[in-house]
Amino acid sequence: MKFDSKVVKPAGYDRSCLKSGILHIGVGNFHRAHEEYYTDRLVAMDPSQAEWGICGALLREADEPVYRALKAQSGLYTLTVCGRDGRDQAFCIGSLVDLLWAPESSEAILDMIASPQIRIVSLTITEGGYNIDKATGEFDLSDPAVQADIAAPLRPATAFGYLAEGLRRRRDRGAGPLTILSCDNLQHNGCTARKAFMAFFSAQDPDLAGWAERNVTFPNSMVDRITPATRPEDVERLDARNGSDDRAPVYCEDFIQWVVEDDFAAGRPCWEKVGVEFTDDVTAYENMKLSLLNASHTLLSYPAFLGGYRKVDEAMRDGCIAGFVRQFMDIDITPYVPAPGDTDLELYKQTLVERFGNRSVSDQIARLCFDGVSKFPVYVVPNLVKMIRDGKPLTRVAYLIAAYRHYLKYRRDDNGAEFEIAEPAMTEADCRLIASDDPSDFLGLSAFGGADLCGSDAFVSEYLHYVDAIAAHGAMSTLDNIPG
Repeated sequence: MKFDSKVVKPAGYDRSCLKSGILHIGVGNFHRAHEEYYTDRLVAMDPSQAEWGICGALLREADEPVYRALKAQSGLYTLTVCGRDGRDQAFCIGSLVDLLWAPESSEAILDMIASPQIRIVSLTITEGGYNIDKATGEFDLSDPAVQADIAAPLRPATAFGYLAEGLRRRRDRGAGPLTILSCDNLQHNGCTARKAFMAFFSAQDPDLAGWAERNVTFPNSMVDRITPATRPEDVERLDARNGSDDRAPVYCEDFIQWVVEDDFAAGRPCWEKVGVEFTDDVTAYENMKLSLLNASHTLLSYPAFLGGYRKVDEAMRDGCIAGFVRQFMDIDITPYVPAPGDTDLELYKQTLVERFGNRSVSDQIARLCFDGVSKFPVYVVPNLVKMIRDGKPLTRVAYLIAAYRHYLKYRRDDNGAEFEIAEPAMTEADCRLIASDDPSDFLGLSAFGGADLCGSDAFVSEYLHYVDAIAAHGAMSTLDNIPG
């Protein structure tokens, strides 16, 4: 891969010295803007950390295009970091040592997990990828893909099956303990990973589960960096800017954060040298980020999309939307967010508003709308339950859920433009609730499991009011009339 070295900062180290100490499952844009970036900067600063290169493992058929692109470039790609001040920086990221795609290299992935050289398996498999049943909070053993992997351990297809067989080989070869590190946007993501993987191990191989209890750790972590999807026009734009011929470029915001529970079974990189914060408990950091950043993204996404906006920064230049988001942060969420460590919560919220308005990143609202059924239970419902319990104002969240129903049911924005939805976790029961002409039925959606929204007369009253208002006047006109 070529690039203009006057514009793009080269890796700055001898890649031939890198060895894979981490296997990462799910080599998407966020991973390449976050864990790969931190690791690249670490090796550039301290060459003694070259044992912590990353081998990327891609498990899905749909991963073939990014696999082919990165493989052709020997794992190199450009990362353009977009400043809120309009000044950007670009890096050539070199920490991705190797790539394995399951349809071509299933055995190689299993052997890498079993290798003593690999001491961490990290994951970005999305919020819904842990196969946790929303109703019970337990791992769904009835899932057909899970059942297939339980029945055929030597031919895995899921992350659960790959880790089980890889760990079995690791155990049998005496390759030592391992850390499974979730980098997904989930509160207590390590606990969720532990629940999911240990449930699978127990169902498939109780002896393996016993070994894993003694030899595998699952640290919690909190990750943060807004990283949009890269569309074909972005590839052209970024290549022109960077003088590159990159088939898999990534761009992201200038803000980055990673807080990790320091519980590693077989050592770890010295990521703290490049700004990663290690702690005994990430709970307060997770709560702050999920409750303020992610919940606010969800709050603005459906009303803004219905209002005709397609980019987050454009929506945030609408004073009505920006004010709505800030009121949500200040009035609805701040009472439930204790500031961790030395965090200045007011500064954190102001920084979020600036990040959302970053024109250089220009995140797609459709990306924020994607898979709402998986996002609401994580980002919105936990604090909504507390708000109902405490008799707090419910106006903004009631409006959000009314807007979400309108988005799913009618699939037409305020301007009459039709659109498709993307809800991979939606069930057949959810579809029936959305299709119902009784808007109260929508409150039984799996996304709101555990909240008992119908049990709150105050919430139902507000919600039904906004259902009618959005249908009659449109999402943005209704939003204009919500009291501050």
